[in-house]
Amino acid sequence: MKKGFTLIELMIVMAVIAILIGIALPRIKGMQDEAKITQAKGETNTLKIAIESYCIHHSDTYPASSTTIYSSYLDADSVPPGPQIIGARLFDPFAPTTDYYYIRGTGATGINYYAVCSKGPDGAVDVTAAEINNGELTIAEKDDDICGTNCSQP
Repeated sequence: MKKGFTLIELMIVMAVIAILIGIALPRIKGMQDEAKITQAKGETNTLKIAIESYCIHHSDTYPASSTTIYSSYLDADSVPPGPQIIGARLFDPFAPTTDYYYIRGTGATGINYYAVCSKGPDGAVDVTAAEINNGELTIAEKDDDICGTNCSQP
């Protein structure tokens, strides 16, 4: 008598494996998004601290709005010249070839507010200078963007 598996047994095993893969893939994708969100939160916090340091070194003036905050203001070759504040350029994990975006606004009392943000899972810029001019950034204004800011946040 030959030992082996029948065609039916092999098809059942393949079906079970396919079902398990179907269950696991969405969870793995969700974990990747969670990892990117955690990375963006950490890096926006680093950039927030770097912007505060820039402000201290430049007569209490925040950098102007920029889509290239690192190369424009935070490295040693930036204009205006100054110390290198962070050691390496940080890229948005949701748009790996682009920098985090930085927006500055001025409130009614003359206070400067800023937000340095990741585009988030949808890949779109959702925060504008007008939205931070009142000194707060609401959940609706952020949409899915991950921001480090000196505005109040919910």
